[in-house]
Amino acid sequence: MDDTTAPHSQFSRESIAFLSEVKRQNSKEWYDNNKPAYKMHLLEPFQNLVESLTPTMQSIDPHIEVSPAIGKTVSRIYRDTRFSKDKSRFRNRMWLTFKRDKKHWIDSPVYFFEIRPDGFYYGLGYYAATRATMDRVRENILRRENEFRHATAHLLPMFELAGETYKHLLQPDQPEDIATWYNRKSFSVMKENHDIADLFKPQLVNTLADAFTQLAPFISS
Repeated sequence: MDDTTAPHSQFSRESIAFLSEVKRQNSKEWYDNNKPAYKMHLLEPFQNLVESLTPTMQSIDPHIEVSPAIGKTVSRIYRDTRFSKDKSRFRNRMWLTFKRDKKHWIDSPVYFFEIRPDGFYYGLGYYAATRATMDRVRENILRRENEFRHATAHLLPMFELAGETYKHLLQPDQPEDIATWYNRKSFSVMKENHDIADLFKPQLVNTLADAFTQLAPFISS
């Protein structure tokens, strides 16, 4: 992708400053007084980023939700505190997700990009996947072992593979490059960047588009 054609994501130091301040203030009064700053420095940049990435995401999977709306691809800043001991009203982080519709997204991997005061994170993974879902993933790994190995061989030097593993191997004597994926209860493939300055560069759109494209075999598998 040509950097000169990519719109600026419009994140700024004010975006990070707002998230940092949320943690210190976290009151409705403060938020109401600073809602224009939230819209300018967080919500609109996230919506711009979704729109910039839409062509890439639709080429990966035409069924992925790409509406740049809160609750569709963009997270809410309000927290749901009904079932949480933490009664803070607002999150000091914000994210976007690209996923399929409500009926299928839990059983499908989800693309994500998240910013926090100390850095940003992006990748693809399963969220609350059922055992049945992961069993199907494992079956697919074995059925297409050579194709899976080819698709993932270059990923781990670039991305971190995260996810709880089973204490006892599901299948012994597997090659390490297969076992590291096969024996996880769920997994995500992600990259962390704590150089905040990279968040403000126009190349961010290209970085995410390239990363999401590399992870596309998980969507089609």
